[in-house]
Amino acid sequence: MKKLLLPIFVVLFLFGFKATTVKTIQGIVTDKSDGLPLPGVQVQVAKTKKGVVTDLQGKYTIAMNDDELQFSYVGYKTQKIKVGNKARINIALEADHQSLNEVVVMGYQNRAEKKMVTASVMTIGQNSASPAYGISRSVYTEPNTESYAAIQENAFHNPDQTPLSTFSIDVDAASYSNVRRYLNNGGLPPKDAVRIEEMINYFDYDYPQPKGNDPVNIITEISTAPWNNKHKLVQIGLQGRKMKTEQLPASNLVFLIDVSGSMAQPNKLPLLISSFKLLTNQLREKDKVAIVVYAGNSGLVLPSTPGNLKNTIKEALNKLSAGGSTAGGQGIELAYKIASQHFIKGGNNRVILATDGDFNVGASSDKDMEQLIEEKRKSGVFLTVLGYGMGNTKDSKMETLADKGNGNYAYIDNITEARKVLVNEFGGTLFTIAKDVKLQVEFNPAKVQAYRLIGYENRLLQDKDFNDDRKDAGDLGSGHTVTALYEIIPVGVQSSFSPSVDPLKYQENKKNTSKNNSPEMLTVKLRYKQPDGDSSKLLQKSVIDASNLFEGSSNNFRFAAAVAEFGMLLRQSDFKQNASFAQVISLAEQSMGKDTEGYRSEFLKLVKSSQLLAKDLLTIEDTKDHNEKN
Repeated sequence: MKKLLLPIFVVLFLFGFKATTVKTIQGIVTDKSDGLPLPGVQVQVAKTKKGVVTDLQGKYTIAMNDDELQFSYVGYKTQKIKVGNKARINIALEADHQSLNEVVVMGYQNRAEKKMVTASVMTIGQNSASPAYGISRSVYTEPNTESYAAIQENAFHNPDQTPLSTFSIDVDAASYSNVRRYLNNGGLPPKDAVRIEEMINYFDYDYPQPKGNDPVNIITEISTAPWNNKHKLVQIGLQGRKMKTEQLPASNLVFLIDVSGSMAQPNKLPLLISSFKLLTNQLREKDKVAIVVYAGNSGLVLPSTPGNLKNTIKEALNKLSAGGSTAGGQGIELAYKIASQHFIKGGNNRVILATDGDFNVGASSDKDMEQLIEEKRKSGVFLTVLGYGMGNTKDSKMETLADKGNGNYAYIDNITEARKVLVNEFGGTLFTIAKDVKLQVEFNPAKVQAYRLIGYENRLLQDKDFNDDRKDAGDLGSGHTVTALYEIIPVGVQSSFSPSVDPLKYQENKKNTSKNNSPEMLTVKLRYKQPDGDSSKLLQKSVIDASNLFEGSSNNFRFAAAVAEFGMLLRQSDFKQNASFAQVISLAEQSMGKDTEGYRSEFLKLVKSSQLLAKDLLTIEDTKDHNEKN
């Protein structure tokens, strides 16, 4: 009997045991008094105190296995909510005026440690003589120190005086995801954050694959410019040969991860770790990964490890935490050293730097970092830079590092973007098929009165650089597409962008000597090197002048034009002419194509949001001007 009782007891115990289930809760936290979203609210599991922070739209998502959530925020009454069977919990926090006053006093006492920003929300009552003032939200935050390189937009050039336009290709797409971050958070981006070529090149285009031995081919198209139907638009597309993952060479990767104090925010190190886990899932047995971290000092967290040992790599990532200053130069030195020690001849040797770009110890200036990376790239190790976070993003520095390191730069604003860059575009992000890719376009003055390259301002080269194989340029990854647009003012079209100039008195006046019968508008020349080569190869293609209607152009052409027009509007460009948000929306709707991943649909939503934001800001400015005048 005793022998039977024990098994029965065990069975009853097991059936009586209720397994803990993890559930995901989402919601929005707002101010009870005015319904506005509250960013920075601590949303915690009541028992463990583990939690998340609401974003700038007051939104949160938390995984938990307890039944109670706690919501706390500076100057507001803490609330605890029973979860039960709910999957979504929206909550309105009530101001705690006594607590708020105490916080304000303490905040100024400790202002040497943190900068306090006070956002005053004023609600005017019906009786204007006695307005009812709302609360003053006091939030501890770091000052916004984001930095962007100044952009001087390309102007129109006369081909009689400047017949050649020379530039390096750009496969970076960081500007688009960064601009998206601003728009999704309810604000317009700084003008210099808008790099139009990176916005265009964020999207894939349906270009044909190369057919010959070259890893890249040239595709061109011409039609009218949608923002000025008297002008023409020329699209130059490059398509890199796409390789299947199993055909890609073995990788020797070093994850170089910034774990300094500035990376402690939820949209930095936690998102970074999740991103690298997605990348780890793509690795094969023949690939190798090492992990180097840096804060006040740098260190090796994981020695070079085969890619099939995914749990080992992920466990090392899980142990990372943020704190300390940022010795970026030391980290780069160590990462390149590890990569060189495990160098794979004929393979993909690459350092993947993940950071907010805020270097403040050792080599830190853009020039210092540029010289360091230029020296390190001679080893044959390439560099990919992934940017994270907001508030202190050093965009110009991260772009410089990628450019000088024979690599690319992406900005990761959410896990979906991480999947795009590190999973969907795995080959393009990490595997170079052609390096030092340069374009040079020669214009026929018999057809072209003036021309303007849209974007690529920080990629311009001198004409002599095109044939100089010592000159560094952009690199093309597996399956990458690159698109460039030229706006053309045809001969005979009157334009304020192409004013007349009086004849010169003391030297010979150059006249248009190209009275030829050639139907060509321009010729595109391209130079590239093999990833391990030192000598470039030349490709070229001519573009015939044509009067093709914009409505008959390809989806590739119309969508690229829509993105360029959107970029000009965000930059408030001097060259936007008749551009409008309504026209961008119409163009995008007509040129969606396959849109398998929904990127073009997302673009359309962003344009519509921007249209509303721009109207609101203009209304505010008009009201401000009116009030100042009166």
